Amino acid sequence: MSSRDDGPMDQLIRAFANLPGLGPRSARRIALHLLSRKDTAMKPLAHALDHAAETIRTCSACGNLDMADPCRVCQDPSRNARTLCVVSGVSDLWAIERTGAYKGRYHILGGLLSALDGIGPQDLRIASLLDRVRHDGFDEIILALAATVDGQATAHYITDRLRGHGTEGQSVKVTRLAHGIPVGGDLDYLDDGTIATALKSRA
Repeated sequence: MSSRDDGPMDQLIRAFANLPGLGPRSARRIALHLLSRKDTAMKPLAHALDHAAETIRTCSACGNLDMADPCRVCQDPSRNARTLCVVSGVSDLWAIERTGAYKGRYHILGGLLSALDGIGPQDLRIASLLDRVRHDGFDEIILALAATVDGQATAHYITDRLRGHGTEGQSVKVTRLAHGIPVGGDLDYLDDGTIATALKSRA
């Protein structure tokens, strides 16, 4: 066993390895890069992380990340308050916002249903979605979820639950992204034009 096992360096490497898309080798490279540049890279990063942890909040309305609660998107009076776009995570909201093709409200689920990962409806923000639809009077719910098995399952589940959850007990109109989204594709990896086309061509 190495003399540095469970020391500060190993703890740093493990922390990076737990991040999405990073394996042990990438985590080690990042840790060594930061440690060799403490003043120019590591300390500014530590400050940025600490500042973000203190100032960034989760919007109590939609689940977005912002310095304000409600977030700036929810507070924007110019947005269409009658249309709600349901996305899996904040990165998907950002991907749609980059296109400039959508000017309504959002609801972030916090993930997708996944039997393999043990993620059920109670683990997502589905109950709060139903509450918003029931009380906020939306005309249309856009399910902007990934065209994966988990994304499709989540969309079907939400569609079933939304029946009868519109204003005065009427079912709200539910649409899904259509053309331009490839099967197996995640929104955050698609180009802006593809997402914009899918939004405009939803059915």
